[in-house]
Amino acid sequence: MFDKTYDAAAIEPRIRNVWEEAEAFRAGAGAERDAESFSIVIPPPNVTGSLHMGHALNNTLQDVLVRFERMRGKDVLWQPGTDHAGIATQMVVERQLAAEGGPTRREMGREAFLERVWQWKAESGGAIKGQLDRLGASCDWSRDRFTMDEGLSEAVLTVFVRLHKQGLIYRDKRLVNWDPKFLTAISDLEVESKEVAGELVHFRYPLAGKTFNPEDPSTYIVVATTRPETMLGDTGVAVHPDDERYQALIGTDAILPLVGRRIEIVGDTYSDPEKGTGAVKITPAHDFNDFEVGKRHKLELINIFDEQASVTLRDNAAFLEGLDATAVADLVDALDGLDRFEARKWIVARMEELGYLETIEKHVHQVPFGDRSGVPIEPFLTDQWYVNAKRLAGPAMDAVREKRTQFVPANWEKTYFDWMENIQPWCVSRQLWWGHQIPAWYGPDGKIFVERAEADVRRAAEIHYGASVTFAERAEALAAWEREDDGSIVLYRDEDVLDTWFSSALWPFSTLGWPERTPELRRYYPTSVLSTGFDIIFFWVARMMMMGMHFLNREPFETVYIHALVRDEKGAKMSKSKGNVVDPLELMDEFGADALRFTLAAMAAQGRDVKIAKARVQGYRNFATKLWNATRFADMNACRIDPNFDPNQAETTLSRWILTEANRAQQQVTAGIEAFRFNDSAAAIYRFTWNTFCDWYVELVKPILMGPDTDEKREIQATTAYVIDVILKLLHPFMPFLTEELWEITAEQSGIKRDTLLVHARWPQAGLEDETSAAEINFILELVASVRSVRAESNVPASLEADIVVVGASRHHEAWLTRHEAAIRRLARAASVSVSDVAPPHSAQSVVGDVVVCLPLAGLVDIDAERERLAKELSRLEKDIAKIDGRLSNEKFLEKADVETVEEQREKRQEAETRLVRLRAAIERLDPAV
Repeated sequence: MFDKTYDAAAIEPRIRNVWEEAEAFRAGAGAERDAESFSIVIPPPNVTGSLHMGHALNNTLQDVLVRFERMRGKDVLWQPGTDHAGIATQMVVERQLAAEGGPTRREMGREAFLERVWQWKAESGGAIKGQLDRLGASCDWSRDRFTMDEGLSEAVLTVFVRLHKQGLIYRDKRLVNWDPKFLTAISDLEVESKEVAGELVHFRYPLAGKTFNPEDPSTYIVVATTRPETMLGDTGVAVHPDDERYQALIGTDAILPLVGRRIEIVGDTYSDPEKGTGAVKITPAHDFNDFEVGKRHKLELINIFDEQASVTLRDNAAFLEGLDATAVADLVDALDGLDRFEARKWIVARMEELGYLETIEKHVHQVPFGDRSGVPIEPFLTDQWYVNAKRLAGPAMDAVREKRTQFVPANWEKTYFDWMENIQPWCVSRQLWWGHQIPAWYGPDGKIFVERAEADVRRAAEIHYGASVTFAERAEALAAWEREDDGSIVLYRDEDVLDTWFSSALWPFSTLGWPERTPELRRYYPTSVLSTGFDIIFFWVARMMMMGMHFLNREPFETVYIHALVRDEKGAKMSKSKGNVVDPLELMDEFGADALRFTLAAMAAQGRDVKIAKARVQGYRNFATKLWNATRFADMNACRIDPNFDPNQAETTLSRWILTEANRAQQQVTAGIEAFRFNDSAAAIYRFTWNTFCDWYVELVKPILMGPDTDEKREIQATTAYVIDVILKLLHPFMPFLTEELWEITAEQSGIKRDTLLVHARWPQAGLEDETSAAEINFILELVASVRSVRAESNVPASLEADIVVVGASRHHEAWLTRHEAAIRRLARAASVSVSDVAPPHSAQSVVGDVVVCLPLAGLVDIDAERERLAKELSRLEKDIAKIDGRLSNEKFLEKADVETVEEQREKRQEAETRLVRLRAAIERLDPAV
């Protein structure tokens, strides 16, 4: 039964069940024999995550590709899975424990805590999988993977151990982004820079060999800092080597106030003579730029913070080295254990008291925060595990240079190369419990054993020590080392886990069964396409490229498609603080998944951000309704599927025209998807479905379908059913639920059984191309559209019929006008259709192809009143454009306004300019023809 109304809420769950029962998304389902493979690995969402608009966009576009290639008969695998999300998951479970009033993570101990995390995952984790399923993502859910499942954990162990034995993973002391709340290193992607209203504090550092006098600038050098507390770890002052003010000081020393340490004044281009005083304090252990300056000039690294970002001076050997312990005793007593921000206040006050404070300026600057902890991140000097990314980067860059992997759009290659060519060692260790524990064991002599399992470590350690080996927790092992017990050697395992980006770097091949040489690995690797956002080109794409090239000697993907950001309707970046976050789940509740999917695809133009607006989603829900109603109209008029219908044998002009337009739509949709121009494909199927088929074709064939039973009617009925099938196929990758439902209904109403579900139906092939029929009908449609437009712009009342006069018509134009006069009069509300050599007076004119279409306005409108109305509207628009031009030429406006506001003004101007052109044309039409 064909329901009267389209109801996405009822249809979509039912169709999901149909696909699930048919196992429609399994790898290879619906493929032709000896089919070419097509594979995509899903960017694994966090197991803690919920579907946001970025997920919705990316997974919609992947699904368009997957459904398209599946319908082309390929052996398709869309590999799904989730990421264990180290910090996020640990944080969720710790919060849950706190809410329950239970023990803390450390009170529970590692083993019990991890059991609780696994319990949480089983009960609550992975909700996003159901949300992706609701979106219509046609992944092979039977192959669902998790970055900490048994197979992927085996891959992680294998990679770590092999890289270590190859000298490509090592332990080193370097600066990392340190989160003082979670007590772990974090990646750059987990750091969020925020604009903070702070202070720029100017300190006077006395020059060695001179008696400090705050009134005499020759006795000191002034440095400026936003972080006064780090001065305790200063080991140098940098000035630009070409700065004439300081050239005589390069190579001399300054005295660090409060501390008394001599620190060298070095010449380094890092210092900007135009910024501040031109002299900068160098704290190599607490600033990434300072770390590099320190390396260049061999400055000491003095860490003055502990893991909680509190000052640690007592028993700090690096800080106390070379200092008079008695002289700094009061400083140590005052600051040791103090929070970094409390220490900041104390130091500024003490420096002012001693005359070392020159000035304090209000200063707005960027401060890095942990995106989950919400606290300022501290550059922290610590021992971590690193991958020699530079060694791995070479083959990964070659794959892109040689076009074995191509970026779309191509401009993202530059971003990829810029980062890869300047790549730094990759910190892969995290001070967490949830994750892949690093397979490294430590012995009492500092020896590190890296192996896949304890049994392998035991063998290696017993050979190394010539004694039996036992294993213990870190604290127990350290205690045993202190006792220097005789007997067995005690080892402990590294407590840290690997960065989640380490396991996800293996995703394209670990999910296919590597390190085993599985049939899936041979069949689907390298994968065909990776679709992802530009913000993780560094963190994920580049690392997958490096790992794939190193371990399989093949690039992991043929194409990397970089999609744009999803912003709000005004072009602003979505954020909870702005209150402009658009929830895809809410949009699906209101309008259905198909409407949301089509909106995202229709706006996914390469290189342009997607501006999502509720009205657009509603508009595409209306599009779905339009197709539903047109298909129902066809059903009510007995347009049944005829298995014997051959489109090439169609005889009527209307049939051959619509079949030709369907063929052209197929070519446009196909070309768009193949070129990753999803918006072009969506626009093509939208235009054909709504405008060409639902509007023009249905209107043109209504008289025939409602007329007597003739050969022409029977052909139109078969043609209509055939074209609906073509529409359903072309639209399926974008609106899978609606199209699968209509595919089933139209078959039932026609009394036939489909060979397959629509998800496995074959993509339309090249069909009829009849240029003559297309030219004839398209001329008539252009003429009608032109008349409708002129009527609207000239304010002709809808109740009045107008004469249509065509000037310059050829013989074939006259034949077309005669043949379709009834349709033209009906569709254009025309009293008559005629041809003439000259245009009638006071006629509105427009050009259609080679002819001029005239609409005599005398008697239809008050020409003088209409001219006056249009002139007022024209004047208003000109004033609006002048105001916008004034803003866009105002430098102060451009400096203060955000990018979204400026772009909004430009768009308003463009809209006003377009309207202005149309108004001027309408005014010209009112003048008597010459």
